Amino acid sequence: METMTAMKLSKNTIEILKNFSTINSNILVEPGNVIKTISPVKNVMAQATVSETFDTQFGIWDLNKLLGTISLFDSPEFFFEENHVTIVGSNGTKVTYYYSEPKLLTTINKTITMPETVVSFELKNDDFSELQKAASVLQLPDLCLRSSGSMVELVAMDKKDSTSNNYSVEVGTNDKNEDFEFYFKVENLKLMPGDYDVEVTEKVVSKFTNQTTDLSYWIALESDSRYER
Repeated sequence: METMTAMKLSKNTIEILKNFSTINSNILVEPGNVIKTISPVKNVMAQATVSETFDTQFGIWDLNKLLGTISLFDSPEFFFEENHVTIVGSNGTKVTYYYSEPKLLTTINKTITMPETVVSFELKNDDFSELQKAASVLQLPDLCLRSSGSMVELVAMDKKDSTSNNYSVEVGTNDKNEDFEFYFKVENLKLMPGDYDVEVTEKVVSKFTNQTTDLSYWIALESDSRYER
């Protein structure tokens, strides 16, 4: 009889899974060391390379429930089997957690090819945290990356209400004198804490790349975004 190999999940991997659970409550993990998720309406995708290598494909219907189960244990070990994972605590307690059928899950079947980047900037963790806080306090649903002069700024706003409050942070300079307004929904920007390199294309999509962890997000632009050279 084959002996199952015990695996531990690093704190970083657990944090990534917690973050991914805010994008989609279910996930399909493929064999290897790359985990991906995509939002139910497929306007946000995230991908991370983790320190663990998984031997088995497994699908989780309710990722928050699995994470809650893991939190019951102190330094648990995981035995990933064909149709379930056994989680064993340091005192010998254990849970058998069954996988979901892959066909029931929101899965990613293609790689995103980024079009040409027209605007790029560095998004500092402190700046993004302040923008999120302001958007929450002022109840602003939109975030706009804009410039019509020498400065590039991120603005938390309500684009449907011209008289609403807004909160802005300067994130770069506009050396080419381009005129643009790229809109995001604040609710789509579910980034793990950290500094990011951001690339924005003229249409459709943006990419946020974490500077210290192998973690990227592809986030759709709103259809009323505009860019003029």
